[in-house]
Amino acid sequence: MSSAVVEALCEVGRAAVAAGLVVGSGGNLSARLPGGRTCWVTRSGSWFDRLTPDDFVEVSLEGPLKPPDRDATAGPRPSTEVQLHIATYRARPDVNAIVHLHPQVAVLLDALGEPIRLITSDHKYYLGRVARVPFYPPGTTELAEAAAAAVADGTNCVILAHHGCSVLGPDVAMAHRRASNLEEAARLTYRALLLTGGLPGRAIPECPWEPTAGGPV
Repeated sequence: MSSAVVEALCEVGRAAVAAGLVVGSGGNLSARLPGGRTCWVTRSGSWFDRLTPDDFVEVSLEGPLKPPDRDATAGPRPSTEVQLHIATYRARPDVNAIVHLHPQVAVLLDALGEPIRLITSDHKYYLGRVARVPFYPPGTTELAEAAAAAVADGTNCVILAHHGCSVLGPDVAMAHRRASNLEEAARLTYRALLLTGGLPGRAIPECPWEPTAGGPV
């Protein structure tokens, strides 16, 4: 086990709960070493604000996609959403960390048919664009394949309808930063809709700034 990677994921779990990005065990986290053929993913039933290295399971990124064996009795079982992580790593060789959360405002806006507006330059830089996939039952191969297809073009944030989000990064820190910006953008969009009354013709402007190699302002 790569202790540095797993410790970074433990910190993300605690920070996500503290920031209100997730409640309890609402989601799962994973990471791998660059070019690695395995990843570490949170085990089934783990709580984000109580994560320790023992809450992670190393899984192979090779072989057919299939749900984790619920009848296995030896050792901890990976999250039911492990297929989503595996499929995404296969589709994106540049990705080394995945933050899958159940953020309330982002999911609510999507359920209402409202796109998340990228209002600040940070939103634009870190998120770029936000994709979505329709509802598939959690933990299924269909969901894993749909989520992986949605990010195969380089997109780093995808909303999973009536479920949560999958946010990617080249490392744990960037995946966490993007997940934080996603829910912040959702919260600002929600407030803007309240202020405008959601009236036709009262468009919510997005940030016009185009990211450059220089990074966020």
